[in-house]
Amino acid sequence: MLNKFPTWKYLMVIIVVAVGALYALPNLYGEDPAIQISAQRSGEVTTSTMTQVQRALESNGIEPRGVTLEDSTILVRLESDDQQLAAQDILNAELGRDYIVALNLAPAQPAWLAAIGGQPLKLGLDLRGGVHFLMEVDMEEALMKIREQMVTEVRSTLRQESIRYRSVEESGNDVEVVLRNAEDVQAASRVLRNAFQGYDASTDGNTLRLSMSDDYLQETQANAISQNITILRNRVNELGVAEPVIQRQGQDRIVVELPGVQDTARAKEILGATATLEFRFVDTENDLRDAQQGRVPFGSRLYDVRGGGQQLLENRIILTGDHIVNANSGFDENNRPQVNIQLDSAGGNMMSLATRDRIGDPMATVFIEFIATGETTADGRIEFERVEEVVSVATIQARLGSSFRITGVGSPQDAQNLALLLRAGALIAPIQIVEERTVGPSLGAQNIRDGMTAILSGFILVLIFMGIYYRKFGLVANAALFTNLILIVGIMSLIPGATLTMPGMAGILLTVGMAVDANVLIFERIREELKEGRSPQQAIKHGYDNALSSIADGNITTLIAAIILFAVGTGPIKGFAVTLAIGIVTSMFTAIIGTRAIVNFIWGRQKRLTKLSI
Repeated sequence: MLNKFPTWKYLMVIIVVAVGALYALPNLYGEDPAIQISAQRSGEVTTSTMTQVQRALESNGIEPRGVTLEDSTILVRLESDDQQLAAQDILNAELGRDYIVALNLAPAQPAWLAAIGGQPLKLGLDLRGGVHFLMEVDMEEALMKIREQMVTEVRSTLRQESIRYRSVEESGNDVEVVLRNAEDVQAASRVLRNAFQGYDASTDGNTLRLSMSDDYLQETQANAISQNITILRNRVNELGVAEPVIQRQGQDRIVVELPGVQDTARAKEILGATATLEFRFVDTENDLRDAQQGRVPFGSRLYDVRGGGQQLLENRIILTGDHIVNANSGFDENNRPQVNIQLDSAGGNMMSLATRDRIGDPMATVFIEFIATGETTADGRIEFERVEEVVSVATIQARLGSSFRITGVGSPQDAQNLALLLRAGALIAPIQIVEERTVGPSLGAQNIRDGMTAILSGFILVLIFMGIYYRKFGLVANAALFTNLILIVGIMSLIPGATLTMPGMAGILLTVGMAVDANVLIFERIREELKEGRSPQQAIKHGYDNALSSIADGNITTLIAAIILFAVGTGPIKGFAVTLAIGIVTSMFTAIIGTRAIVNFIWGRQKRLTKLSI
């Protein structure tokens, strides 16, 4: 028979449509207003915290839909937005500053759907609402950190090469090395030129000056922006904000968009969690009590210890957190919490050189946060307060390298929090919020209603036209069009990182027309074959076969354009390109294979077919 599909093709169509429908299903359940509670600084989320949350809500007349504890985070599901806001005020007062109480939206799909990876489609900032920040990187602070690190590396290099020097200090934007004689100047100049090729070296008597070249300065600034973008993205992901948009804008600015975050103040707290990290030696040669009375020795500084007390540390920075590539919490041989650290090769060499002669000495981990003060400068920028505190002090048992551990970090929860911060990375420089914009959930809901109205209007009009103009074959095309929408939503829900935006909805609307276009080409070819006197069965076969090349050419060229848009575009352009590309693939499947399967099943088995309703 001319128009007969093998059984495996029918099964393939059924399986593809069933899987698409299954993963599109969570979108019917929507999302619950929720509150997400996580530990901040010395706080710890436990089952007792969950009990405290439940009692606080019940005593104030709020009955949550559910309270769960997972991955050290409590999620409280509520009935309405008003109840959500009321519960946030209650829990803020109950839990205090040791916890972050953030508004959120939690998927409401059944547990069995979640168990197989079924999640609702993630919505972008323009549809879900959220906050938009324009942040500026403090390049002066970044360059100062680099110069401090440069001083340490120059000293280590000169000691390693056995070159004697009088001092190595910062001098403005340069590093100034004072040596003992002309021979040492020549030797140091040769060694440092090779070791620090991004710097220009000049001599004046016994002084060698290292200045950052213009090209290296631009490269360093670009690296600072790129590193901060990566770290901001990691930190926001670790803190549970879904599908953030974090990208560079201009020379020294970063755009951060957090969909679903309904509270600007909480969003600032999330961004304020970004920090730097330093390892320093404890000053054991001077008396801590003298320093606490105001007599701080030269070359050292007094730091506060998290949890209480103070510690005297050397000014020399052994290592900063930007060399950490991985960190995880665990327990030592005495079942005490610890943090296991993995450094990159450069960091491992620096740590090895620094600890070679300091076995038995204590080393401190200094955690530095930049917290918004709530005040602004004359030019409108938000001021940040630099908060530094010692989070752990551990004795160096052996010469350290790329892998080592931090002990004495307090509770297991403290170890987990510190490992999270180390994994997410340390900013190379502080950032300041220079612009802030909020997209309310109501505006996002209005965008969704408008977008859905446009899609449904176009969809219904196309259904009516196809049903009237192509009769029964038009109904087949309508079934394929409906299936196409289901597959687009299912694939978008299944792809990690895929986010639906307003331009993405425009892409879906465009694919509605493109999907019908393929069916129009096929049906018109069938009509032409019938006019030329072919039998209905022959007309169906030749119609599909002859239209295939035209459909493939048109869709493949459009797919290439969508791929280019995704590769070179940003933000809204990518959102449009993603839905367009997915829609092209699904429309080709439904138009060529899906409708052919239906047509073959209905008309292909009729041996005495004399007329087609087309």
